[in-house]
Order: sequence, then C-alpha cells, then structure tokens
Amino acid sequence: MSKTTRATQVLTKAGISFTTATYDYDPNAERIGLQAAEAIGAEPHLVLKTLMAEVDGKAVCVVVPSDHEVSMKKLAAAFGGKSAQMMKPDNAERATGYHVGGISPFGQKKQMPTAIEIQAMGHDLVYMNGGQRGLQVRLSPRDALSVLKAIAAPLVSE
Repeated sequence: MSKTTRATQVLTKAGISFTTATYDYDPNAERIGLQAAEAIGAEPHLVLKTLMAEVDGKAVCVVVPSDHEVSMKKLAAAFGGKSAQMMKPDNAERATGYHVGGISPFGQKKQMPTAIEIQAMGHDLVYMNGGQRGLQVRLSPRDALSVLKAIAAPLVSE
C-alpha cells in the first residue's frame, strides 16, 4: 500500500506534521470507522470518519468521531442551511475523487466546505482518513481545521 496519496501530499505541502497508520481494510465491516479504530488500536472517538453530505442541495464534507452519528439538524445549522442529507456513495466518489471507505477531507478533487465535530478539538491528536482504504493519518485536529479552512461545530446526535 502506498502511503503517498493526494491527502498526504496536501498535508506535506502545507507543512502539517502527521504520521500514518495502515490496517487491513474490511469492505464488509458494518461500520468502517469503528473497524479502522479497532484495527489500529485507537479509541473510536479519536478516529474521525469523513462523510459527504448536502446542505440545501450543496455538497459539504463532515468529519465526526467514528462512534457517533451525524445530526442532520445540527449539520444544516452549522452551514446556515435549512435541511441536510447524506450524499449517495456514487456522488460522494465523483465529488471527492476517492472511493468510499477511503474518502479523506484532504486532497479532494474540489475542496468542499468542511465542518469538524467540535469535540475533536479537545484532543491533541486524532486520526482521519489518509486518502485510501486502510490508511489513516494522525494529526492535530487544529492543524486539520486550519489546512481545510473548516469550521468546528456541534454535529453529532446526543
């Protein structure tokens, strides 16, 4: 497996400090983020999953802990919209240039407006998808927020 992806290239070019963790991706896992956390030996709340959604019909990227679900109401509010829904997998792949299970918030074909769950900001280091199935990057959530020009907002269901 290559540890050089569009995602890692974006981080390197931006001067962001990160490490990588690889694991055997299980395409049949019920919840991919939780499978990744278990495979790399990390707490599930520290492994953030990248989801693609639409707020009022516009594509957005959402990064939340793998052991939580996104609240569509909170997601819409975070982007000043009225309604939100998850993007269909085919559309997410076309929009990002990544395969489902390997969608990273970094290095997407076109950078989408991005929101990161505010709880993640309370940790020194978190994991995010590194741009391919079975690859995670470990970095500061504040660095991720900066390089993505993202917002930190409450996004998960209680």
